[in-house]
Formats: sequence, C-alpha cells, structure tokens
Amino acid sequence: MPTPSRAQKLRDLLDTPDVLVMPCCFDALSARLIEAAGFPLTFMSGFAVSAARIGLPDTGLISYAEMLDQGRNICGATSFPVIGDADTGYGNAMNAKRTVEGYAAAGFACAMIEDQLAPKRCGHTRGKEVVDRQEAYARIRAAVAAREEGADILVMARTDARHGHGLEEAIERCRAFADLGADVLFLEAPQSEAEMEELCAKLPGPKMANMVEGGDTPILPPARLQEIGFKIAAYPLTLLSTAVAAMQGALETLGRGETPEGLLPFATLRDIVGFPAYEAELERLSQD
Repeated sequence: MPTPSRAQKLRDLLDTPDVLVMPCCFDALSARLIEAAGFPLTFMSGFAVSAARIGLPDTGLISYAEMLDQGRNICGATSFPVIGDADTGYGNAMNAKRTVEGYAAAGFACAMIEDQLAPKRCGHTRGKEVVDRQEAYARIRAAVAAREEGADILVMARTDARHGHGLEEAIERCRAFADLGADVLFLEAPQSEAEMEELCAKLPGPKMANMVEGGDTPILPPARLQEIGFKIAAYPLTLLSTAVAAMQGALETLGRGETPEGLLPFATLRDIVGFPAYEAELERLSQD
C-alpha cells in the first residue's frame, strides 16, 4: 500500500476527534525536533523564519523565494505534515496560485494565505491593514484553484480583519473563505475567550487558534481550545523564544569567561543532526 502524502496525512489528522497541538518551526532542525518529540504536525512560522533566516522583523521583508527555500529544507528533514505560511500569496491572485503550487511542490501539506495589505506584518503587532473583500476572496479562490487543478495541498485561509474592522467582519470573511473551498479557517487575534467562543460557534470546519505568548489572544490550555471548537492549537514563537533566551544566556556566560551549563552532550547532538544514520549509510554504500 503506498505511503499517504503529507496532505492526506493532514486530512486524516483533521478528521480525528482531539485538538492538534502544533509547535511551530523556523528551520529544518527545529522541525526535526518537533517531529522527534512526537507532535503530529508543524507550521513554518513567517515571524520565526524571518527572524532566523534574515534577522529582520515579520513585516514583508522576506521573499517568496526565501520562504520556499526554507520550506524545502524543513520538508526535506521531516516526514510529518508541515503547514507553510504563504503570507499574502506575494502579489495578486495569480501570484497566490503560483505560491500554493510552489509550496505543494516543496512538500508542504497546507499553505496559509491571508488577507493583509502588502507589505504584511505579524498578526499581533500594530499597523496591519487588510485588503477589501473582493481581493481577499480572489486570493483564496486562486489558492483553491491550485489545489483543484492538481496541487496535493490543503488551503488555510486567514483573516486579520478583527484588528481594524471588528469581529463580525472577520467572521464574515472566514465564512466566505469556507464557501470558496478553504480547508482550514484562521481568524487571527481574537481578543477574548468570548470572541474565541463566538467565532467557533459561527464558523464551519476546522479552525486554528494562534497561541502567541504576550499577544492579543488569551493563552488557553489545549483542552479548553478543543472544548470551544478549535481543531489546531498553534504555538508560533515558543521554540524561537526559548532558543533565543538560551543563546543569550550562553553568550552572557561565555562573556564572563565561564562555560555554560546545561549543554547537550556532544554524542546527543551528533544523534539529533543525524551523524549515526549518515555513517551507517556511508558504510553500506561503500561495501563491495
């Protein structure tokens, strides 16, 4: 029996009863660690990739090509479903369609397209704006067309309309996204538990909650998110924040002329990045 594609694996996960806890990655190593820890899927966070790859804020500075390249590395290092942040689709509807096709070819299980006005920015920062409904719907229509025409990928539709236009406008946009064929809905930055309950009650299908520590949305336990009606609980910055804090601590220790504590044993680090598997395969291929 053939191995199911990553898109099919994601479809199967969305059909399970429990909420999917999803730590988000920013490079191949963080994605591999998430998979090794037993989580069923991950999300390539635009905020985190922009920080890790180019050292700049998530304000539309990173390009489609850079995100696609990062995604290829992430998908190449893992076997579980990876959802890719595809921002605004990087242009008009035709750009969005090409972006989704490119993400499918790179190995993503799902691409997220949003309705922000370019240049976009992190959903929990000030100053973001959204395009009008017609343009927002055209992007999702294009993404769905890519899927319907053969790209083996799901479409996550995101709206940032809550910030400047209110919850009802955001809900209406998500409802339209679902009617257009989006597989997963993401209403970014609801500002209370009551708003989270309302959006789940009014919107069909799988929905994602974005658990940004220090952001606009309350951080709720996965069990509560499931009770409300969310299917995916995303943690976009948890690993990046943890990694930065650990590196800053190690640098401070080195700056004092001391050796940092709590480091992984060298043998463990070798295992994580795949030296034993590499050496075993090299030996196999070198035999007569």
